[in-house]
Amino acid sequence: MAMTEEFDGNPLADMAAAAPAAPAADATLPPQMKHAGKMGIGTMFLDAKPVVKVVMLGLLLASVFSWTLLITKLLEFRALNRVSDGFLEAFRGAKGITDMGRIAMSEEYDGNPLADMAAAAAQEIELSRQAGLHVAGEHRETTLSRAEHAVSAVQASLTRRLSSGMQFLASVGSNGPFIGLFGTVYGIMDSFIGIANTNTTNLAVVAPGIAEALLATGLGLFAAIPSVIFYNYFQTRISAYGARTEGFVAELMNAISRQLDKGA
Repeated sequence: MAMTEEFDGNPLADMAAAAPAAPAADATLPPQMKHAGKMGIGTMFLDAKPVVKVVMLGLLLASVFSWTLLITKLLEFRALNRVSDGFLEAFRGAKGITDMGRIAMSEEYDGNPLADMAAAAAQEIELSRQAGLHVAGEHRETTLSRAEHAVSAVQASLTRRLSSGMQFLASVGSNGPFIGLFGTVYGIMDSFIGIANTNTTNLAVVAPGIAEALLATGLGLFAAIPSVIFYNYFQTRISAYGARTEGFVAELMNAISRQLDKGA
């Protein structure tokens, strides 16, 4: 009977002696191990080193700005093409240069690039008339040249307007992966330093830090890939609208030349 009690008592004593040691062991665990078994993107971000956190936040903000720019530019091009279609229909029904200017400067087409071009040309011709020049006679060619230069100035401002935001998309698309890679290199370097300091190669201790580091590269690609796609897409849209303006300039100058030949 005494032997049974002694046998039964030893395991209990061993368990009681081992119980207080658990909290001490937990206290020595790295922050990543506190979420062992329930790791996720959120916990990996919270446990990441400050430098890696800054990289992740910067990439997330860049991604948000890229998507915001996408929506803004889509709405801009949609409105631009809609108003341009309406202006071209009205412009082709103009009876003379003065009528062209009146249509172009109407509130309905305010800010539209094609309307601004027509308005600039009509105003230049009107200024020539006010200066006493015979725009339909001996000064016809110089009048057309000045009108064309006025239109070219509007075209130059249009290029700057449509290209706004493209530099940002290009920068994020080209530099995003490298910024994410910097966070990854720093995180993995920190993890290997931790291995050296703790003298352990336990995968459960090392893996969370490496996963956090790789998350930075993932965020870099998450920001860069859409930016490259958006950049290429909008460059195509800008080129298409640029070609449209070139066609309109030819149509505008032909219309003005025709009206000058008629003595308008």
